Amino acid sequence: MDVWLQWAMGPLFWTALVFMILGLLRHVGLTVWEGAKAYRQAGDKVFPVGTMVGTTLKLLIPVKKVWHRGILSLTTVLFHIGVILVPLFLAGHIKLWREGVGLSWPALPNGVATTLTWIVIVAAVAVVIQRIGARDSRALSRFQDYALPLFIAVPFLSGFLVMHPAWNPFGRDPTLLIHVLSADLLIFMVPLTKLSHM
Repeated sequence: MDVWLQWAMGPLFWTALVFMILGLLRHVGLTVWEGAKAYRQAGDKVFPVGTMVGTTLKLLIPVKKVWHRGILSLTTVLFHIGVILVPLFLAGHIKLWREGVGLSWPALPNGVATTLTWIVIVAAVAVVIQRIGARDSRALSRFQDYALPLFIAVPFLSGFLVMHPAWNPFGRDPTLLIHVLSADLLIFMVPLTKLSHM
């Protein structure tokens, strides 16, 4: 088990991380290229920076949608917040970065990280249920729209069980291996799926 954990936390993690970074840089490069191409072809060269910033902020903080689609919008916002903050600011993850490459930054309090973890798990299930229940969402949804939120919940649930051994019926090492492997796979999938938008 130790060999598998070392492989998953070492070479596999770094391979997934490099793949993700290169894939996201490709996305940025293609976006800049296509934007420059569209700008060259546009008849009107006025660049509405204020409108673009405003639209981006509305998409990032969908206050209007919260009133329109209520629980789905709120669930989605909380889901995204947890998916981003917990992996980056969990004290245990920061400790691994400090030990591995000497980088460190402030961590979330454990209680906040635990709350956000449960929000992600519950929100993942809620998003899938809401997609199934809403006819307009169901019509536009593909397999990955159902599978991805549930798969995202796997490293959060397994990480919670690793951090709370009293709740863990499976033992630390197998749960940790599931946690690391599922997280590595998610990191690898970022540039290949809708995860890249986060």
